[in-house]
Amino acid sequence: MSRFVLFFALLLGTGLAQAEIKTSEIPYKGPDGTALIGYYAYDDAIAGKRPGVVVVHEWWGLDNYIKRRARDLAALGYSALAIDMYGEGRNTEHPAEAQTFMKAAMASAPAAKARFLAGLDLLKQQPQTDSARLAAIGYCLGGKIVLDMARQGVPLAAVVSFHGPLATATPATPGSVKAKVLVEHGGKDSLVPMAAVNAFKEEFDKAGANYRVVIQPKAKHSFSNPDADRLSHAGHGSEKGPDLGYNKVADENSWADMQALFKEALGQ
Repeated sequence: MSRFVLFFALLLGTGLAQAEIKTSEIPYKGPDGTALIGYYAYDDAIAGKRPGVVVVHEWWGLDNYIKRRARDLAALGYSALAIDMYGEGRNTEHPAEAQTFMKAAMASAPAAKARFLAGLDLLKQQPQTDSARLAAIGYCLGGKIVLDMARQGVPLAAVVSFHGPLATATPATPGSVKAKVLVEHGGKDSLVPMAAVNAFKEEFDKAGANYRVVIQPKAKHSFSNPDADRLSHAGHGSEKGPDLGYNKVADENSWADMQALFKEALGQ
């Protein structure tokens, strides 16, 4: 028994049994001097560089759900950074406050792009990131942001929107979209109706973009977030909140679609 214990201790000492997802919060600055906080995750069992993925939060801000998505990506072998579009890592569970944060962050399309690019640059700076293979995913508000980055030709290999708004002030133009684009949309999303989906398809068809729209049947807005049902009632008292709902099947299927796209676009 003592020999076994000694062997096990030596094994742990080599680090061979200690591979895990490493995470850290990284402070950085926006172009306007705003203090931002990135949440970075990678798997230390992987040697060398690997593709990098920017993760953009819902209108709730940089919360635990979005941080978990960064860890999920790290577990798949990516260098993942959840960026901060609100400043100082702000997040909330109150819709009115989320609306205020969102309006401030999206008041200027150039400013929103600059804040995204600051996060992308931070991801490139991480030693685990292969800066030649980059992608971005976003949820709700974040879905809109990553689609807008694709529309504006930001050099990303792939972009995925999960239940994101599809309208924009910066529509795609012929040849402007360089990324392969995936839109995962809930068939029961009352906040982003099918008319918006059809308008998006028309826009991207005219732009000659490489894109795919997947409708997840029976899924509401925020279908990928296990907290969606609770958040739909948060901060309202007796008032009805936003029409949100988690859908496990849609969550898992959309995540699988993302992985298939990344394998094609990033080679992993």
